[in-house]
Amino acid sequence: MDRNQIIRSTKRLVVKVGTNVLTSRDGFLNRSRVHELVGEICEIRNRGVDVTLVSSGAVGAGMGRLGLKSRPRLNTELQAVAAIGQGTLIQCYEQEFDAKGVVAAQVLLTAHDLAQRERYLNIRNTFFHLLNIGAIPIVNENDTVSSAELSLSFGDNDRLASIVANLFEAPLLVLLTDVDGLYTGDPMLPESKLIREVKCWSSDLMRLAVEKKSSRSKGGMSSKLKAARMITSSGGSMIIANGDDPRALTKIFDGADCGTFFFPQRQLPARKRWFRFAQTPAGVLVIDDGAVKALEEGGKSLLPIGVVRCIGDFKKGDVVSIVDRQNREIARGLSNYSYKDGVAICGRSSSQLSQALGSEASPYEEFVHRNNIQLSK
Repeated sequence: MDRNQIIRSTKRLVVKVGTNVLTSRDGFLNRSRVHELVGEICEIRNRGVDVTLVSSGAVGAGMGRLGLKSRPRLNTELQAVAAIGQGTLIQCYEQEFDAKGVVAAQVLLTAHDLAQRERYLNIRNTFFHLLNIGAIPIVNENDTVSSAELSLSFGDNDRLASIVANLFEAPLLVLLTDVDGLYTGDPMLPESKLIREVKCWSSDLMRLAVEKKSSRSKGGMSSKLKAARMITSSGGSMIIANGDDPRALTKIFDGADCGTFFFPQRQLPARKRWFRFAQTPAGVLVIDDGAVKALEEGGKSLLPIGVVRCIGDFKKGDVVSIVDRQNREIARGLSNYSYKDGVAICGRSSSQLSQALGSEASPYEEFVHRNNIQLSK
C-alpha cells in the first residue's frame, strides 16, 4: 500500500504534540493552538478514527505560570514545575473538548507502569475502554514522580508516544513538532531537502538527526527517529509533521504530501511488542558467534551452551538483552533462569545442566525459548 492507503485504513491514531508547538515564545501555554488542535482531533475522530493524544507542555506551561525564562536543570525543580503546569494544561484541554461535546481523560504514566506485564495489560485495557466509550485519552509522563536516576523515566515524550502507540495493532503515530519533517541536512540550510518517505529503516538515518536547541523542550530529531524505528519495526507507521500548521492533521488525512512518512516494516504480536519496547531489560546475556548465527539465521532458541556471560541481577521470567561479544544487541527475550542459575549453566551442554544446578528437578533446555525472543534488527 502507498502512504495514503495506509492513512485511509488507519483505525487507531496516536498524536504527539511537542512543547514548542504548544507554547509561545515567551514560554506561556498557547491556548489558541490548543483550541486548533482539539478541533482537528475531533474532526479526525468524526471520520471513524480512534484518537489518543500524547501531549508535552506541562513543564512549559509551568514555566509560563512561574515566569521562568529557561528550563530548570535539577530533577526536583522540573518535577515541581511540571506539577504546577500539568493542572493548567489538562484544564485547557478539558475546556476545549467539553465545548465539542467530547470527554477528555487524563492518563499519567511512568516507564515503571508499562515495564510490569500486569500493569501493561491493565493500561492497555483501560485505553481500549476509554476509546470504546468515546473518550479522548490525553497522555503525559508523570513528571512529578518519574526519576531518570532510578531508570523510571521515558526520557522524552517521543518515546512515550511510540510505546503508547504500540499498545494497538498497526497504529499511525503522528509527531507534531516545529520542523516540516526529516531533512537531508540542517533544515536551516537551503541545500537541505525534506525527505518525504522512508520505506526501509537504515542506521544511516540517525546521522541525519540535526538537533534544534530549545530552552523548553526535551526531545529532538534523534528521539523522533528512535520512535520511528520502534513503531515501524512492530507494524505501525509514523509521520513527522510541522505542528505550527493549524491544519496539519486534516491535511494528512486528506491526502496531502506533508511531513516525512515512515512505512511499517513488520507486525509483532502484542506480547512481543511489550518485552521488545515497553520493558527495560533486567540483565544481559553475552553469547558466542554460533549462538548469534542460530538466533539471527535459524530462528532457534538460545541454549545455555551458547551463553558466554550473564550480567545483572535478573530473575526467572525477566526480560534480558541478548548481545554478541562486541556488545551489539541481537535480541531481547524472557529468561528461563535467574542470574544465579544462569551463571552456573553458562557454556554448559544440555546433559550437564542438572549437575551444574545441583537439583534433581528437570531444568529448562533453553536459556531463552525462541517463542520468547524478538530480534533487534
